[in-house]
Amino acid sequence: MSFQLSNSQNPDDYEVLIRKRGEFEYASYCPQLNLMLTGTYHEEVEGLMYEKIQEHISILKAGHGVDPSLN
Repeated sequence: MSFQLSNSQNPDDYEVLIRKRGEFEYASYCPQLNLMLTGTYHEEVEGLMYEKIQEHISILKAGHGVDPSLN
């Protein structure tokens, strides 16, 4: 099964799921980027994922294809 990252340049097209894992850990997942990040606070993982989405969109807008750090 192959997976293709989203080519959308609209940040509203990216879904972000956040779950509490244990007492002091949160996980943030974006299916369109097939990316999971973890952190200590809800706001932390939300902000980190938002930054990754913005980086991905910037790379798309620059015409460089897909962010290699997400592969």
